[in-house]
Amino acid sequence: MEARFVLLPGDGIGPEITAAARRVLQRVATRHGHTFEFDEKLLGGCAIDEFGDPLPQSTLAACRTADAILLGAVGGPKWDDPNAKTRPEAGLLALRKELGLFANLRPIKAHRQLLDASPLRRDLIEGVDILFFRELTGGIYFGESRLSEDGRRAESVMEYTTHEIERIVRLAASAARERRNKLTSVDKANVLEVSRLWRRTAARVMEDEYPEVDYEVVLVDAMAMHLISRPRDFDVVVTGNLFGDILTDEGSMLPGSLGMLPSASLGESQPGLYEPIHGSAPDIAGEDVANPLATIMAAAMALRHSLGLEAEAQSVERAVEVALNAGLRTRDIAGSGPSIGTTEMADAVVAAV
Repeated sequence: MEARFVLLPGDGIGPEITAAARRVLQRVATRHGHTFEFDEKLLGGCAIDEFGDPLPQSTLAACRTADAILLGAVGGPKWDDPNAKTRPEAGLLALRKELGLFANLRPIKAHRQLLDASPLRRDLIEGVDILFFRELTGGIYFGESRLSEDGRRAESVMEYTTHEIERIVRLAASAARERRNKLTSVDKANVLEVSRLWRRTAARVMEDEYPEVDYEVVLVDAMAMHLISRPRDFDVVVTGNLFGDILTDEGSMLPGSLGMLPSASLGESQPGLYEPIHGSAPDIAGEDVANPLATIMAAAMALRHSLGLEAEAQSVERAVEVALNAGLRTRDIAGSGPSIGTTEMADAVVAAV
């Protein structure tokens, strides 16, 4: 297979972790007889510095024609001026919108080798394997926002259409059918009208199209508690943009480190965008200590979801397990034990593919 990846290293540790993932993808291509082309573009703070725009048109054009997009991270204190006309994160939001990437997939899996790295008890997290579907292009992040002239009143509108709800629920239900056949929808229908629409629409889709899937509804505040107290009870979870953002960050503490969690943002026809869920960590940028495993596993998701290369995706995921089984740990997951750097961890995964 021939495929073209657009790499968006971004800011902070982004260049280091995307370089590690690129090496793994190159090894996959060599090992399995594929040809992967890599085109590196600017997004985020580095693009503001170079072009005055967090999403330059040249970057967007390259992404539109890619087979898959791999992102590092964007943002940092350098661009945190509250009076700035634009921020690095605006580039990422615009990219998602322009490419119609409405579904954010965030797997939360407790690796057996890292159970003691979690702040939760081993007996609570052992066997946890949750796949979150977060709606990504609607909700309060994309609704109309206003600030009064005197600066004393602000409002942001949360809105969803039935079409937006239907398509994310269908994706989540289809994934549940291939896993443990259980789907949990999270809303706040006891308070929010938009959540009442979400609940009615989701229930209709599930009853009409996926009657064989075990379906339940949980209020978001209850879900925040259940995610900590009984995380093994959940398989696939679907929710809106705001709730999904918060719950998946909470869920990231189950495996013990943000450095272990990849994500995929998918649309109906455009190339998928793959990235770790952690930030740019500017405090450790350039020190060769960042954990590249989330980005490497995001590359595995790209192989699976955008290129249809399931065996190759599994080979990357197994290689990560081999490195962990060998006792290799970056600083964020090493606890009080010895640690290795970004490059050495990438070396180990490349060798194991």
